[in-house]
Amino acid sequence: MSSSETQARNADYWAAQMEAVSRRRDRDSFLRIYDHYAPRVRLYLKGIGSPEAVAEELAQEALLRLWQRATQYDAARSSLSTWLFRIARNLHIDRVRREPCWVPMDDEPGWLDRDDADEFSSAESHAAHADLQNRIERLPAVQARLIRMSYFEAKSHQEIADQLGMPLGTVKSSLRRAFMRLQLGVRGQP
Repeated sequence: MSSSETQARNADYWAAQMEAVSRRRDRDSFLRIYDHYAPRVRLYLKGIGSPEAVAEELAQEALLRLWQRATQYDAARSSLSTWLFRIARNLHIDRVRREPCWVPMDDEPGWLDRDDADEFSSAESHAAHADLQNRIERLPAVQARLIRMSYFEAKSHQEIADQLGMPLGTVKSSLRRAFMRLQLGVRGQP
C-alpha cells in the first residue's frame, strides 16, 4: 500500500470517528480522537511558541471545541487533522493577542526598509547594522530565521510558509512578534 493510500485510509478513519461524535455524541470515538491528536496538537503549539503549560491548556481547549462544534466539521472540506490544527492555531493567536505586550503591526514595517545611508557616516551605519544583527541573534531561533528569510533573502510570507511547512498565519504572527522584539531592543523576554 502506498503512502497516499495509507493517508487516505487514515483520513477516512478519522472522518468516520468524527461523524460518530457529530451524529451520536459517541464518547469512545471522541476518546480515540483525543488520545491520537492531543499529543500532536500540544507539540504543534509548542513549535509555534506556546510554553509547555500553555500548549497543554490550548490543546485541551482545541479538543473541547472539537467536541462542542462536531456538527460543524465537514470531511469534504478538510481532513480532521487540518480542522483541529486550525482550531488550535486560532486559539494560540487569540491568546497571543490577549497578552498585554501584543501590539498589532503592519506586515511590512517601514523601519526595516529605511535607507539611512544619507543620515549616517559609514562607521555609524556599520554600527547600526551590527546592532540590528546582534538583536536578530538574540531572537528565538525560529523568529530570527523568519526575519532573515523575509528581509535579507526577500522571500514572501507565502514562500517562507511553503519552504518551512508552516501555516501562513503562523509565519505572519511570528514575524510580528519578532519585529516587536526588535523594536523594543530584545530585552531577553521569552
